[in-house]
Amino acid sequence: MNIVVCMKQVPDTESVIKPDADGLGIKTDDLKYVMNPYEEFGIEEALTIKEKTGDGKVSIVCLGPDRAVEAIRMGLAMGADDAVHLNDPAFEGSDPFATARALAKALESMNPDIIFCGKQAVDDDSAQVGITLAELLNIPHVSLITKFEVLDDRKVKVNRQIEGGEEVIECPLPAVFTCQKGLNEPRYASLPGIMKAKKKPLETKDLASLGLSADEVGKAGSKTRTLKISLPPERTPGRIVEAEEAAEKAVIMVKILREEAKVI
Repeated sequence: MNIVVCMKQVPDTESVIKPDADGLGIKTDDLKYVMNPYEEFGIEEALTIKEKTGDGKVSIVCLGPDRAVEAIRMGLAMGADDAVHLNDPAFEGSDPFATARALAKALESMNPDIIFCGKQAVDDDSAQVGITLAELLNIPHVSLITKFEVLDDRKVKVNRQIEGGEEVIECPLPAVFTCQKGLNEPRYASLPGIMKAKKKPLETKDLASLGLSADEVGKAGSKTRTLKISLPPERTPGRIVEAEEAAEKAVIMVKILREEAKVI
């Protein structure tokens, strides 16, 4: 079974994010980058399927600049067999639609049975790439999966979260599935795995090799525009009510809520 995981490299969630000078992006100078956490669940599920079936291949496809190789190598160290890196300055500024278009072109020649994506990237939280990818490839998709079972080489059964419950769906293959926490527990990359990852195939593809034009990706090929990026407004500091007795504190608090905060 041929399984592909679409992966994105994102800023570490512990990084301090600040808007850049023009307010259309973020400062990247001191950022640490990691593999998007939700793709870790996809890689783990792909490896588990391969181990259970005893055959097949797990590939990673990632669109990103040179630095994305670090995250790709981490996926290979976890156990993926090979990877494709979509790297071209023309891809910069791509929104979810333009990103999905480039990924779809790369996947056309790979003929995957199963495509795993994270439910969303933790940097822009768009949650659109996986679903758009399925539409562009004209194949089914199931989002927010928490359980995955291969029934045969043409059908799988998955559980997905819905409000107030869970759906169980049988889905024909090929198909796209977006993964979230609860699907599995991703393995750590071992030292032997890290050493082996350096020798695993990593193919780089640019715009021309995908057969796309410059107006189909990047800002020109995007359906959305970023108008402004800003930090949330600073919260006013809290106040401590000083008084000898609890009853006296309560009176003061009620007066503040009524006369200053005007919430009662």
